[in-house]
Formats: sequence, C-alpha cells, structure tokens
Amino acid sequence: MDIEVITEDGFGEESYRNLFVEIMSDVGKAFQIDKALLVLKPEVPLFIFSVRLRAEPSNKTIAGVASVRKEGDALYITITDERYAPDILRELWARYGKGSVEQQTRFDIIVKGDVSETDMESVIIASGEEYLKEIIGAVWRSMPEGIKNRHAFIEGQVITVVATEERFERHMLDEGEGYHKKMMEAVKDV
Repeated sequence: MDIEVITEDGFGEESYRNLFVEIMSDVGKAFQIDKALLVLKPEVPLFIFSVRLRAEPSNKTIAGVASVRKEGDALYITITDERYAPDILRELWARYGKGSVEQQTRFDIIVKGDVSETDMESVIIASGEEYLKEIIGAVWRSMPEGIKNRHAFIEGQVITVVATEERFERHMLDEGEGYHKKMMEAVKDV
C-alpha cells in the first residue's frame, strides 16, 4: 500500500502513516487498499483521508470466490478466496440445510441434492455496500478521537473522508473534494 501524508508536522507524518497501516491491517483491509492520501491539518482542525481501493466494491457470489462443479447429485465447491469461507458455509446452510452441506476440508464443500452450478452465480455472500461500510469504518478509526463531523465522497474505487471537530465550512468540503478528484484521476492513469 502506497501512503502519502501531507502535513506540516514532521512527527505526526510518520506516526499517522504507521497508525493508518496498523489499523488497516488489524481490521483486515490493508490488502484492499492500493493508495492512501492522508491530509493532516490539526491547527484548523481538518483531516482528509482518501483511499484508492484495488478493486471497485461489488457484490460477491459463491461462484465469484470459489470453483464450482456438478457431479451426479452433488455440487462440489472449492473456495479460492478464504476470506469468504465462513460466509459461504453460512449461506449454504441457510439455503440447503446443514444435512445437505458437507464440509470436507476448510476449502472443500459438497452440497447434495437439487443444486446447480448456475445457482451459485446468484447466491450473494458479501455485498458491495457492506464492503464500503467496512472500509469507511476503518478510515474513521484511523482518524483522531473526538472528530464529530465527517463527510464521505465515494466514487468507484475511491473513498474520501473529510472530518473536523468544528462546523463544516465550504472550503473544507471543497478541499476534500479536490483531493478526491485527484485520486479519481490517478485511477484513470493506472
């Protein structure tokens, strides 16, 4: 993850870079972030944190995170993205019952009965909206405590949060939107 910190406080720059990486790692979001821009203006107070995600948030289906094949009266699922293993199992149990779902290994599942490969293309196990909420929550946790007012700009792969302890003034939101647009332009250049 590439992190750029803009601040006049030399000590705060390295501290915030480390804090941001630590929090994103702790909540399991560091690998999803391609670039982060942290603008720190504690004297105003104004904090702008903009992140460019590796991929645009979207709904995840079982077929999108696992290989699926039908053999006889059973559907074999091999999970290729382990982050979704608990979600897949929970959704299969809910739809087909625990008696029809057999977990052979951590990543291999068999579903018995009238289930097709195409069914797994429509079973959503993680929503893009929930993903966005998790990323925004992680960004909020990396901001200073006491920040009451926050505004988020969300577009494609870029999420920018503008925060202040005071009442928002137009120039604060304009500055946040300016950094958001710069991150959006960087997506087009990639």
